[in-house]
Amino acid sequence: METESEPYVRLATLRQLHQVMADMNTARSLADTLQTVADGVVNGLGYELACVNLVRPDGDLVVAALAGNSAAEALITGRVGSRASWDRRLNMGEAWGDLRFIPHTEGWVLDEDDVPQWYTDGPAPRFEDEWHPADRLFAPMHTPGVAGGACGELIGVLSVDRPRNGRRPGAWGREALQMYAFQAAIAISNARLRANMQRALVRLEREQQALRASEESFRQAFEYAPSGMAIAEMGGDQHGRILRTNDALCRLLGRPASAMRRYSFSDLVHPEDIGTLLRTSAEGGRAELRLGRRDGTYVWVSLRNSVVADAADGPRFLLSHVEDIEERKRRELHLAHRASHDSLTGLPNSAELRSRLSARLCARPTSTEPGVVATIDAAYGGAPAEHGASAFYDANGHGFDYRPGPEAFDAYDHHVHTVAPEGQTDDGTKGLAVLFCDLDGFKSINDRFGHNAGDAVLIEVARRLSGAVRDGDTVARLGGDEFVVLADGLGRADAQDLAVRLRNEIIQPIRVDGRAMRVGASFGIGWAHCGMTADEVLQSADERMYVEKRSRPKAHRRAG
Repeated sequence: METESEPYVRLATLRQLHQVMADMNTARSLADTLQTVADGVVNGLGYELACVNLVRPDGDLVVAALAGNSAAEALITGRVGSRASWDRRLNMGEAWGDLRFIPHTEGWVLDEDDVPQWYTDGPAPRFEDEWHPADRLFAPMHTPGVAGGACGELIGVLSVDRPRNGRRPGAWGREALQMYAFQAAIAISNARLRANMQRALVRLEREQQALRASEESFRQAFEYAPSGMAIAEMGGDQHGRILRTNDALCRLLGRPASAMRRYSFSDLVHPEDIGTLLRTSAEGGRAELRLGRRDGTYVWVSLRNSVVADAADGPRFLLSHVEDIEERKRRELHLAHRASHDSLTGLPNSAELRSRLSARLCARPTSTEPGVVATIDAAYGGAPAEHGASAFYDANGHGFDYRPGPEAFDAYDHHVHTVAPEGQTDDGTKGLAVLFCDLDGFKSINDRFGHNAGDAVLIEVARRLSGAVRDGDTVARLGGDEFVVLADGLGRADAQDLAVRLRNEIIQPIRVDGRAMRVGASFGIGWAHCGMTADEVLQSADERMYVEKRSRPKAHRRAG
């Protein structure tokens, strides 16, 4: 590029400059772009040496590319100069537009800084504008600024040495270098952007591969899990709707996957377990409940929920783990039944009888407030005792005082109280009748025919009693040859009729090992009401049974 012909720049020079700019914008990588920028200064702008100093993330500048001298390239490529030293260079010397020229007369102060440098030996200048070997020329490269505004961030510096014509660049040469530095900054920025995009694409592809691998692992774990798995919607109107199930769950419920997607768990759960399901349908929820099979039966399962997300901020779903616990539940129910039922007859045992009876009874509270005392006394036929105490009487006529705290009234008010008919006539009051049954003549069967025959008689009596009462009534074996029937909602006449009917069932002949055996039965009718304990109720019925047994001639007890 001839300085003396700058007013008439040759077309070949412009073509050469255009070509090197095109080359640096078509390089495939950031490293290629940096080297092309350095080569373009030498090939297109006519300098013997060019160096690209690139700003690192920490602010210092590293020699990223060098062209024109292989020895210099090997010596200083990769070396780093501090940002402070570079700022000092760019703030001294002569400003040629955006360029910075430091003549040899000033450059000696920079000999000891840490910026990597290379000197080209040569003779001293013979005329004023001749290039001195110690002259320095820098072209800062900035990211493009806002249109019409100042330059952007410094991304690097082009340093050049020894123009081929041996002269300091004139107006055209300076303009060309400044324009080239501007285009080089754009090319480097674009190359960085492409490199970042490529790295991001590679990282994204790796993440997608990992995600696909994770999804495949989850799919296999989900599909081939030995226990049932389901994915259901979480939240909204469709909360709990089943979206996907595995083969194990479909086999467990006897339903195909296509049919399962028409249901939610609330459609499949046993009606008695709906409340349990609602308390469980959240993250970390766990419960044992029954799910309906296609054949109409139910299976006990352990249901455990956890939350999964479709994406970082995407929809959330419930992952439900369904484990078959039918066999364990069957054993538990069997053990619970054995603990609460008589092993011989299968009827509720004494403990279960007392539990059911106690569940219907509550203690009658009183209060230290006179108005409340009077109300409760009137309700139960008691009379205020001295000093405001309330006197009550149980079914045996025994008086007692009962004084719980005010908290007892809350539970008391929400309890459906059990009452008993008053007097010996039927006044229309319905209550909980307790029929105490004692077999007559049973001991002689044991003595004559053995305990096996006696057991057979007890089993048959239990069957007859159970068949003669209503659904919801309780028949229990208290022990030995004593049975108790709890029958709710009866008046006095109803209870007496029930006792007669039960006695008539029992006295019918019982065939054991080809023999016809007969036993009689004595019944005592007691009435349960709130304020009594279960033992007090049973004792009352037991006493009435003995009264009834003693009132009948011994010869007629077995015949009823």
